[in-house]
Amino acid sequence: MNKSKPSGLKTIDYINARLAKRHASEKFFRRLGLLSLIIGLLFVVVLFFNIISKGYTAFQQTFIQIEVGFDEQFFFPDVQNDTETLSSADYGGLVKKSLRVMFPDADSRQQKRLLYDLVSTGAAYQLRELILHDPTLLGQTRQIWVPASDDVDMLIKGHMKRDVPETARRLRDNQIAWIDQLVADEKLSLKFNTAFFTNGDSREPELAGIWGALMGSILTLMVTLLLSFPIGVATAVYLEEFASKNKWTDLIEVNINNLAAVPSIVYGLLGLAVFINFIGFPRSAPLVGGLVLTLMTLPTIIIASRAALKSVPPSIREAALGVGASKIQTVFFHVLPLAFPGMLTGTIIGMAQALGETAPLLMIGMVAFIVDIPSSVFDPATVLPVQIFLWADSPERAFVERTSAAIMVLLGFLLVMNAVAVMLRKKFERRW
Repeated sequence: MNKSKPSGLKTIDYINARLAKRHASEKFFRRLGLLSLIIGLLFVVVLFFNIISKGYTAFQQTFIQIEVGFDEQFFFPDVQNDTETLSSADYGGLVKKSLRVMFPDADSRQQKRLLYDLVSTGAAYQLRELILHDPTLLGQTRQIWVPASDDVDMLIKGHMKRDVPETARRLRDNQIAWIDQLVADEKLSLKFNTAFFTNGDSREPELAGIWGALMGSILTLMVTLLLSFPIGVATAVYLEEFASKNKWTDLIEVNINNLAAVPSIVYGLLGLAVFINFIGFPRSAPLVGGLVLTLMTLPTIIIASRAALKSVPPSIREAALGVGASKIQTVFFHVLPLAFPGMLTGTIIGMAQALGETAPLLMIGMVAFIVDIPSSVFDPATVLPVQIFLWADSPERAFVERTSAAIMVLLGFLLVMNAVAVMLRKKFERRW
């Protein structure tokens, strides 16, 4: 109810007073909205700073230079040169021998064990791949950079304190002394961590990489895209252009809108019950993950595609029908090309949502420890968000930086996909 004007007050003065209050209220709410925006951006900046500050060091790895003598007598003491013997040689013993030569003061059994712990177990596999790739190295002595253990890596990167008691850190005093000697001799260095982008998962942090999870994500999204895009677009075209408006289509529309709000883990339970337990598809396979994510993204794609079809002016349809085009010709040659950019944008946003999903994939077994790189949609695999989940649960300090680095890679993919969606919308969008 409007307040009555006080007696004795001129109308213009009353209006000016009310107007001043409205302007003050508008300015207050404008500032309140700006403050909310600033607070939201501040939280985003803090989140990104926290992730980047913890994860950028994972893109470098500590390496130790050792002198390795590929003595033929070491590889073939009793038999002739053959590939099988070369493949099964004791490369770990070769690494240990090189370390003993570098640090002859490590004479006791305990000291030797501490010395061997400076180098990653992956050094032996590196030497094996090196000699199998180039057998001409037999009989030669080479200086080779091998990955250091995760504890050495953490010390060099400053994540492990030196000035605490020996019992409070994972490296002993004599190990730190050996590391300092390596630094002084320029035989210890930080190099770009290519293994992070080329290796699969590993129990050893210094050997763990995202390539296996990345390939699993790519294969899973390929299945999702190949199924969800044509099915979603076809459903939207039928409901918007051909279906009769009755209670059944209204029921379908309501259910599609409701399915878009269903928690993603419900789709995981559905995939577990139908695709694995009933049909018998293999667990932890990108095929099943793609099917589950297809069910999850279909409502998003259908809703976005229908909105794109509705944005096409009716005059386009009327003009096409007026010159003799059939209903199908009108839809496929006139309406659909104009609505396609909006459909593509909605699909990319749906794919970005599917890329970041974890809960439904946990239900179908894609949480398994997978070392091998998947090569088909039937191979056991995991995806990048699940890999992040697994690393975040690992107790080693080195996995903290790899978790943050994997989050950075995932956010990079999401930003690229959303940027592509925005670019496509701006490039092909028509305003009527």
